[in-house]
Amino acid sequence: MATPGWRVRPSDILRVGEGFDLGSFDTRATPGFSGGKAEGTAAMARLGERLSDLQEMLYAEGRSGSERAVLLVLQGMDTSGKGGISRHVLGMVDPQGVAVRSFGAPTAEELRHHYLWRVRRALPRPGRIGVFDRSHYEDVLVARVAGLVEGDPWQKRYAEINRFERQTEAAGITVVKCALMISPDEQLARLANRLERPEKFWKYDPSDLDARESWDAYMHAYQDVFDETSTPSMPWHVVPADRKWYARLAVTQLLIDTLEDMNLAWPPASFDVQAERARLEALLPVDDAAAGDDAEPAPAKKAKKKPAKKAKGGKKSKPDKDEGKAKAKTGKKKSNKKS
Repeated sequence: MATPGWRVRPSDILRVGEGFDLGSFDTRATPGFSGGKAEGTAAMARLGERLSDLQEMLYAEGRSGSERAVLLVLQGMDTSGKGGISRHVLGMVDPQGVAVRSFGAPTAEELRHHYLWRVRRALPRPGRIGVFDRSHYEDVLVARVAGLVEGDPWQKRYAEINRFERQTEAAGITVVKCALMISPDEQLARLANRLERPEKFWKYDPSDLDARESWDAYMHAYQDVFDETSTPSMPWHVVPADRKWYARLAVTQLLIDTLEDMNLAWPPASFDVQAERARLEALLPVDDAAAGDDAEPAPAKKAKKKPAKKAKGGKKSKPDKDEGKAKAKTGKKKSNKKS
């Protein structure tokens, strides 16, 4: 169930359905969520703990023999916030249960294989959440717009990708596909921001401006991807990304909904719990074993001060020898002065 603030589950309202038109899509909208940035930030704080619990449960299942895993596919134009999703959403869970992979230009070795070869090798292991920051869809988006492949193999590739994703699903990997869509104006503002901040220079690539010249071609390629590869079992979710807080919140809720729908469960013990408790208690000190971990230690008793002993007959006890010697010396000095 979606967290308070969601009127409709993101998995329903952001899903690509029949007749979806990217040309009329509002990239600044916040579909399904009733609040603004402040409410969205508060919702993220609440969701973090729930996402972390579900991720740990998935990881525990994987450690206990389950083959299930989750793959989050992130696509989008440059500056759309894919890296921010990895940091701010997956950063809320245990990193040992997450594997992030980015697909750039293929290496010489990768070019010697089918374009899906490197993608198969990067699929998440059981119990993990895998993240593809760019994915196999680069081969029907960038490769198409930039003219990196001869001929017109796109329909063939759409069919190959659909078949590959069905095989992935059959192997126990649930795929969540998210396209982060921003407007040309928002992208320009984000690129300008990178040039104003030295700590962001490393993220700026001059080729990003060149790609803007092909914006319409990219939107056409994305529309074909949605039309051809959004299937009932693995639909695309198109996320408005002009507002970073909304995009991160929506992807977080999509992941939570996906994990909850998997009906995860803590694995049962593979050993005799009572026998192990008995073994453990036998090793503990007697007091610790009786009290348990939650018992607080008893406060230390203060030592009572012994009263000075009195001599017989009600007289005070004799002073110690050193004190007596000191008084004797003082008495001698007084007697000498008198004589």
